[in-house]
Amino acid sequence: MYRPVRNAPRISALITAIGVSFLLENLGLVLFTGRPKAFIRPELLSGVHTFGNVRVLDLHIWTAILTLLIFLSLYVVIYRTNTGRSMRCIAYDMETTKLMGVDVDRIIAVTFAVGSAVAAAGGIMWAMRYPQINPLMGILPGLKAFVAAVLGGIGNVGGAMVGGLLLGLLEILLVAARPDMAGYRDAIAFGILIFILLFRPTGLMGDRLPD
Repeated sequence: MYRPVRNAPRISALITAIGVSFLLENLGLVLFTGRPKAFIRPELLSGVHTFGNVRVLDLHIWTAILTLLIFLSLYVVIYRTNTGRSMRCIAYDMETTKLMGVDVDRIIAVTFAVGSAVAAAGGIMWAMRYPQINPLMGILPGLKAFVAAVLGGIGNVGGAMVGGLLLGLLEILLVAARPDMAGYRDAIAFGILIFILLFRPTGLMGDRLPD
């Protein structure tokens, strides 16, 4: 679905991505129904640690550790391997990368595989945090991941990580300071997106675009 629009304007690829996501979500509804299904949390991750007045689930500790390991692995792949160098070259100038002898089709396939694997890991951690699954469970986390990427800087892996941390902190601090506004935490995320797009479209750590 993506290959025919590879040389089209980037908005075409974005529209294709949205269409594919709708297709997969609704296909999941047809095959598995929209009724949430239980997701078993391993006993290893069900314990609780107490630090003073703070109680922390083992799941939260392991989620932080696994997230850091996945981020470091992704960073090494993108910035310390030939495959990652090819990914960055294709993102910058596909035609020139072809002329340099890079198998563009293979690199794009690897990129999709790596991205899907990272998304799957995130989905599993999300399902263990809220132990149920359904075909539409990824919509809101996916939108917030997009907001985090824009906040940190599209194309910057470290920026996306920082953006996600900042977004999460802002949401939690809002709820802690103003419990009556807990229902607006999702609105805060999209308000940040609008603010960033208006005043710093490249994000906090993105490269500045030439005039």
